[in-house]
Amino acid sequence: MSVKQPAMSPSEMPVAEVLSRAPGTRRDEAEQLLALFQEITGLPPVVWAERIIGFGDYEYRYDSGHSGHAPLMAFAPGSAKHTIYLQSDFAVKWPELLGALGPHKASKACLYLGRLSKVNLEALRELLAASYALALTEAGQ
Repeated sequence: MSVKQPAMSPSEMPVAEVLSRAPGTRRDEAEQLLALFQEITGLPPVVWAERIIGFGDYEYRYDSGHSGHAPLMAFAPGSAKHTIYLQSDFAVKWPELLGALGPHKASKACLYLGRLSKVNLEALRELLAASYALALTEAGQ
């Protein structure tokens, strides 16, 4: 009997397959995000959970005992919005970057972007770099 992999795990799925799910200009934006993430991390992209493009990885364990494996930084291209996975409470840590970013929505650890053409790409680059640096530090890398 085979052991079921956790939903959030790296796979051998080609990145191009995930990118191809984004239609029209969203595909171009997804490729732009891919290049930006690669530039910041210097790491190859890996598909996680069949929909998330991640860079690097770390093991985590919460005080509750729950543990897992996750990418250090990741994004999921979408047809209506792109989801960018950042360090928890990024909006509290870097409010000046979010203020300069342009149209977006945020949750505790996710940044949702509509059109990249409406986003300040330098502010996005700085936000991604800050989140990645913190992820490395917290992961002890």
